[in-house]
Amino acid sequence: MDKNEVLRKFFGHTVYRGGQEQLVDCILSGRDCLGVMPTGAGKSICFQVPALMLNGTTIVISPLISLMRDQVNALCENGIRAACINSSASELESRETFLRASSGELKILYVAPERLETEGFKRLCERLEIPLVAVDEAHCVSHWGQDFRPSYLKISGFVNSLKKRPVIAAFTATATDIVKNDIISILGLREPLSLTTGFDRPNLYFEVRKPDSKDAELLKILRDSPGSAIVYCATRKNVESVCEMLKKNGINAAMYHAGFNAETRKTAQDDFLYDRVDVMVATNAFGMGIDKSNVSLVVHYNMPKDVESYYQEAGRAGRDGSAARCVLLFNYGDVELAKYMIDVSHEDANLAFSEQKALKERDLKRLRKMTNYCDTTRCLREFILDYFGEKSPKHCENCSNCEKDFKIADVTVEAQKILSCIFRVKQRGKSVGKTIISQILSGSRDKRVLEFGFDTLSTYGIMSDVPRKKITDIINFLEGEGYISIDAEYSVCELTPKADEFIKSKKSIVMRVTSEYVPVKISQDAENELFQNLRKVRRNIASVLGVPPYVVFSDATLRDMTAKLPRTHNEFLEVSGVGELKAEKYGKKFLSAINDYINAQHPSSE
Repeated sequence: MDKNEVLRKFFGHTVYRGGQEQLVDCILSGRDCLGVMPTGAGKSICFQVPALMLNGTTIVISPLISLMRDQVNALCENGIRAACINSSASELESRETFLRASSGELKILYVAPERLETEGFKRLCERLEIPLVAVDEAHCVSHWGQDFRPSYLKISGFVNSLKKRPVIAAFTATATDIVKNDIISILGLREPLSLTTGFDRPNLYFEVRKPDSKDAELLKILRDSPGSAIVYCATRKNVESVCEMLKKNGINAAMYHAGFNAETRKTAQDDFLYDRVDVMVATNAFGMGIDKSNVSLVVHYNMPKDVESYYQEAGRAGRDGSAARCVLLFNYGDVELAKYMIDVSHEDANLAFSEQKALKERDLKRLRKMTNYCDTTRCLREFILDYFGEKSPKHCENCSNCEKDFKIADVTVEAQKILSCIFRVKQRGKSVGKTIISQILSGSRDKRVLEFGFDTLSTYGIMSDVPRKKITDIINFLEGEGYISIDAEYSVCELTPKADEFIKSKKSIVMRVTSEYVPVKISQDAENELFQNLRKVRRNIASVLGVPPYVVFSDATLRDMTAKLPRTHNEFLEVSGVGELKAEKYGKKFLSAINDYINAQHPSSE
């Protein structure tokens, strides 16, 4: 049979998808290759078709037991003689697999990388004709990959120990240029065909939400989205609490993390695969190689540590090509959690201090990019593809940012003030993060600001009329556009050459903002009128409580409200004199008065 007959007879397809045929031809010609193809693009076909056409047994190296088992089951269903050797098999099952392999019965044998150096497997390979070694999830070989596994470093030695060198074919869904170069070098690929088919998954809808309550938002999303869904959490504790919350609210959910024993994990996974439960709540331990094609929704309850992980995990939605949604629930606590996990992940690394430090800096830089994704007003798909070095349209019309009613705001003056503040702080021989920069600009009396004497800077308080969250958003925008860099280890703000060019030029900077971010200007008379309205609200509250009005809020606090015009609970907390307790007790009434007044003056700002 030729390659087309094999494809039709065993896999039921009449045509190859993009890149598959080139990689099949490459392997059949005896040449090494590296295939970078998005999840759901059919990487397995690229080595399974040649395996059926070549004499002998193809060895497939795969990192997870669940992936091996699913692949082997699918192959056997298609009439292909395949098996796997892994630690979950009984002694009898392992012996049977070794006998079948030794007799030449198997065309494809899946093994974990840890198995390569065992004496029993080495003796087996001495008796086999091995024309091809396929390495799945090949990014695991690189220190710079998001899922580095030391056991993958044994692959090259294993290949060199074989009596005849086979073709080596490596595959991964996500790899930056540095990771691709690592794969080629560490695996010892010889003049390989390196083929990247494109990272885009047009059927996936991307969305970032910043809810006040993640639990309430998650329930709403799941109730609006019938079908199979995966909810990813950053910690085992979150997995258990989120799953319990969903169950209490009538959601048919299971949970999965590495802290459960193998039997518990297998039961949960099978319940999800066979649609006995609708929702799988899991850490990133779940999903690699899980070939469930009908997942219509992936929600990230916590932000992952890097774009590679996010895209790989989100890509488990819509594997059958159907429309699917990928929603990320974000708050800034996720950033601190991710930093903590990065610190912990490098504590026990068996690496030299310099290499350990370099890897930590890399992870922190990746985290900044992931945070930029959550804050960006750019097309989310364009942001992801640009990260992987792929050109794409500026608007995909299939993500939340492309659907939002953004307006273009000129933030030139605000940018000048922010960049000038960073420069002035640097003149004092200090380096600080964006939180302190925003505090300086808003005129905060925070202890750290006063301790360093930042209240004497010329830029102190020059943006006191702007809610601090908006200042931070503009700082994030300037970082995303390359005017500011954030130091990976200490998270301090630094000006870039692009900032120097902007300051010297007369160019303007515009930023896409939602209507709520468009500055609302009111006249001095209107300001006085709003102030009087707020005094009435205060008087009514004080009358009910039986206390003097100033006990509720001082006049200075009311004037700060008229200057900052808060419109949400978080913005209300930025008003001088507003603490959390008072915001909780009185916030709704004051915000209602402010919103009613602004809407009456500026109906289009609704």
